[in-house]
Amino acid sequence: MDYERLIDEETWAFIRRTAESYPDNAVDLSIEDQRKVYDAMCQTFRQPRPNGVETQDRSANGVPVRVYTAGDPTRVVIYFHGGGFVVGGLDSHDDVCAEICAQTGYRVVSVDYRLCPEHVHPAQFQDSVAAVEWAVAEYGVPIVLAGDSAGGNLAAAVAHHMRGRPAEVLGQVLIYPGLGGDSSAGSYLEHAQAPLLTRDEILFYEKVRCGSAVPKGDPTFAPLHDTDFSDLPPTVVITADCDPLRDDGAVYCEQITRAGGRAYWINEAGLVHGYLRARNSVKRAADSFERISVAIEALGQGIWPYG
Repeated sequence: MDYERLIDEETWAFIRRTAESYPDNAVDLSIEDQRKVYDAMCQTFRQPRPNGVETQDRSANGVPVRVYTAGDPTRVVIYFHGGGFVVGGLDSHDDVCAEICAQTGYRVVSVDYRLCPEHVHPAQFQDSVAAVEWAVAEYGVPIVLAGDSAGGNLAAAVAHHMRGRPAEVLGQVLIYPGLGGDSSAGSYLEHAQAPLLTRDEILFYEKVRCGSAVPKGDPTFAPLHDTDFSDLPPTVVITADCDPLRDDGAVYCEQITRAGGRAYWINEAGLVHGYLRARNSVKRAADSFERISVAIEALGQGIWPYG
């Protein structure tokens, strides 16, 4: 794959800056050291919260969450962070959540689900459902589910679990999610050695998440393993073109539309996995983040702006 041609210089600068904090062989480190270098890398890119955004750390049915507000919100965004189910937390995506809050005007609840390998599947899914149910009861307003990478997986898994309750879930916005697609075909092979995320790393995190054999036919683990894609909320999936996970988004949207639902796939040319951290330094990433915020705001208002 000719990444020198596909990826522009701004994005290469972001890739190099990421590698300075998070080396290519990070998966060879101990879990503790992986978390240390990931946290340090996120801190390198972290932006100040926008003016007017207030936060409060709370417990959502025993799950730690951070609540972001600006003004008097009428909707709640439940955000699940990425990190391969192994790294990340409330601080790693603090600025992303704060900016979503500021740009949409919605309350954002960031979920600090338990991590692997100390807590294997379905602990992360269980925490996600618990946090969503708490938010629905606590605020009494409809919600939008959102998340990046592993968090996109959790958002979709919760959407499948909560189908049939449309008054509560207005939509889902999934950002370069891993949804359990065929790792022996398509983008998994085309971009097996992509910058910032390789196919081998995906398989590593998958095994760590399970602690044993990878489950089959379990949509709480891999939403694409579901056999029923009907009655899901309106869905927007944003993927990075230079990412092994790219095709998961396309296939997921196709399954939803085939089942009669609304789904829209946005594939961002020249971008790589993890580009949310580049939204302040790479124009392509900034434009994509704007599309993400617009999608969240639109779904929260019951608007489908995709034709």
